[in-house]
Amino acid sequence: MPFIETKTNTHISEDAEAALRKKLGEAITCLPGKSEEWLMLSFEDGCRMAFRGKADGALAMVEVKIFGRASGAAYDRLTAKITEILGEVLHIPASGVYVKYEEVDHWGYNGANF
Repeated sequence: MPFIETKTNTHISEDAEAALRKKLGEAITCLPGKSEEWLMLSFEDGCRMAFRGKADGALAMVEVKIFGRASGAAYDRLTAKITEILGEVLHIPASGVYVKYEEVDHWGYNGANF
């Protein structure tokens, strides 16, 4: 039950969004037991963002929420992969990407909780 929310101050074209969907769908497998089959994605482009007091340069804030737990090593692999993907697809430098993780104990789907 992973959910990846990506906010960026860059523009995400339809082609770029399709590439992000595909690549993030593959990347989620860095977390054991997670797959594209249950992955939900959200993209918000054109956000007003600043980093280190400056509003220039390409930036992204990515939040990854999962049902259950994963190891630090798995999160390290996924962070590297997400950063690589954003660089390839949206030309955002690694130094402009934050990735936040949240492990969720209670997750609802289809009218019930897991």
